[in-house]
Amino acid sequence: MPGLMQKGKDSVVGTIIAALAVCLVCSVVVSFAAISLRPVQDNNKTVDRKRNILSVVGMLDPSQPVEQQFGQFETRVIDFETGEYAPDMNTEEFDQRKSSKDPELSINLTAEQDLADIKRREQFGQVYLVRNDDDSIRFMVLPVRGYGLWSTLYGFLALEGDGKTIVGLSFYEHAETPGLGGEVDNPKWKAQWRGKKAYDEQWEPRATVIKGTVDPSRDDSQYQVDGLSGATLTSRGVANLIHFWLSEDGYKPFIQRVADA
Repeated sequence: MPGLMQKGKDSVVGTIIAALAVCLVCSVVVSFAAISLRPVQDNNKTVDRKRNILSVVGMLDPSQPVEQQFGQFETRVIDFETGEYAPDMNTEEFDQRKSSKDPELSINLTAEQDLADIKRREQFGQVYLVRNDDDSIRFMVLPVRGYGLWSTLYGFLALEGDGKTIVGLSFYEHAETPGLGGEVDNPKWKAQWRGKKAYDEQWEPRATVIKGTVDPSRDDSQYQVDGLSGATLTSRGVANLIHFWLSEDGYKPFIQRVADA
């Protein structure tokens, strides 16, 4: 009887040891795979980001390599406070998203400032420029973000060199409701932004998303885009983030400097 009990005990212990061994082997394999694949994943993210930047200005050619096409862009880091370029910042190593979470590289926003509901704003931002033959700015692409209904929307706002005309707006990451707030990805909705005015004559941010449909006969229709049906809070979030990044607390000092050059 004691022998049988001991055998049963050994069997349970053996099973546990075997299970732990399998778990250990699996964890090692998964960890090795994750580490090995990380460079590939990081490269894919970089390529996808460049693809989105090309797309927002209508320069993406699916038949051509993304890296080759992106060579048309000049990447610069700017100081948000002054609107000037930050020559000491390495554009290859700078990560705007990470710096927004670093207390030493970002600032707290007051409730009055924080229209986009992002809590903190980085001190430096990355911009992507396309120049004309005379070296003037043809397009500027600006990373933007802000809270919608369920998530922070990350995207790009593209302006013409005059700083006031919108070329495009697109989001590459969000978790809004499919079919409702997720319609920010709808090509028809995104197409409405092209040609809209970001600022009025006094350089006040005016681009917005309204509730309902834009009436083209109204003078202020040049600043407006149709609201997303059934997604009032996402629409409001997009309007707020656009207004924030076009403000003095966002890219406005830089945009005006480029427009006046």
